[in-house]
Amino acid sequence: MVTYFYKAVGKSGSVVDGTLEGADEKSTAQALQIMGLVPLEIATRKSGSPLTLNLRLKWRRIGHKDLMFFTQELSTLVNAGLPLDRSLSICQQLSEKSQVRQMVEDLLHGIKEGKTFADSLASHPEAFSKLYINMIRAGEASGTLSQVLERLVEFQQSADELRSYMISSMIYPALLTVAGGASIVILLNFVIPKFASVFQDAGQALPLPTQLLLSISEFSKSYWWGFAGGAILLGLAFNRYVATTEGKRQWDRLKLRLPVLGNVLRKIEVARVARTLGTLVHNAVPLIQSLQIVREISNNLIIGTALNEVAEGVKKGEGIARPMEKTGVFPPLAIHLLEVGEETGRLDAMLIELAKVYDKDVRNAIKNLIALFEPLMILTMGIVVGIIIITMLLAIVSINDVPL
Repeated sequence: MVTYFYKAVGKSGSVVDGTLEGADEKSTAQALQIMGLVPLEIATRKSGSPLTLNLRLKWRRIGHKDLMFFTQELSTLVNAGLPLDRSLSICQQLSEKSQVRQMVEDLLHGIKEGKTFADSLASHPEAFSKLYINMIRAGEASGTLSQVLERLVEFQQSADELRSYMISSMIYPALLTVAGGASIVILLNFVIPKFASVFQDAGQALPLPTQLLLSISEFSKSYWWGFAGGAILLGLAFNRYVATTEGKRQWDRLKLRLPVLGNVLRKIEVARVARTLGTLVHNAVPLIQSLQIVREISNNLIIGTALNEVAEGVKKGEGIARPMEKTGVFPPLAIHLLEVGEETGRLDAMLIELAKVYDKDVRNAIKNLIALFEPLMILTMGIVVGIIIITMLLAIVSINDVPL
């Protein structure tokens, strides 16, 4: 048996916490429900403990993690039958960040003034996307707010899982690249200059490869500030160019055309589009409006422009699959699955299924890229370091070469 710390809502609507022994989290939650409590949080460590995995820094702005926790708590409370204003009040008490508490207080104040929940959310565009707001608006209009909140939780969890997987997958290659680059910089700027003074004292002619290496080392040591300044200026110029509409369009087009990596980026965008569009359509948001929302939140301008063309095709009564095919941006599998969804009248379900398919493909593709990158990076580092060592050994041998 394990001792679990829990937070739950009692029959009176107040938040209570305590400990309870159970075999696992599921059985502990069932035990709390039998006791007449609605579980909000169950963990093996106390919330706010220094050891908790969900530490949240107070100075940070409201991020996607904070929004996901808020949505989960609100969904649990609303599905337990509590009124929306009471649920928001409890969420405010549970929030650990002052920014989130202030935001929830504003939402609660807006509802008490007679605003709809969606209109209250719209007053915080920095936290809630148009997808979130429109889904809540559709849920309020159809009386299915509890189901909409559940769908939002699922949507946020799926997106967060893929984001977390991509970040964790890139950590090792990034560290390997930084370590490799740092090793070369240290060799060129600190190690080789030590040998240069030794070779100079020897007063003998050095092999051509060694002379080239020493020249590179001297240039790097003397003009490192030029490399650093040039890199900074180049980065600033690139950011400024990408900030323009045409610059972002060219950069987004280039990303999609990259060998191997371009296909992965395309699948990531298609998965995001499919998941968002399927979630909106499933919650009774009109298809044309859903396409406009997805276009606005798309990270790739080429995909966004293609979605605008798809929306125009839908307005003309062409459906969604055929206009997508005309754009030449979306993969054949996506078009085929959407054709099936249109024919069967289950477009929303097929969009969600498409997102799952591409999520799996993206994970496999990233895994394969990392498996290819690691040996290539190690091989490259070995070759560079090997060339440096052999070049230095040539000089040492030439200095100590004694005729027989």
